[in-house]
Amino acid sequence: MDILYILIGLVIGAVIGFFLARFYMKKYLKKNPPINEQMIKAMMMQMGRTPSQKQVNQMMKSMSKYM
Repeated sequence: MDILYILIGLVIGAVIGFFLARFYMKKYLKKNPPINEQMIKAMMMQMGRTPSQKQVNQMMKSMSKYM
């Protein structure tokens, strides 16, 4: 019976840990996005394109959908 309580406690702890880690990572990525406007501009310049601010804004909006 004691082993059952330990297993139940581990499962509950794992579920709570998963959701806390998920919440923390979403908050962190919203605060510190992995790609910013300067990175997008540099990437487009390396591809041989001169990006307009409208294009940069469109890319930022499309990338924010996935976060």
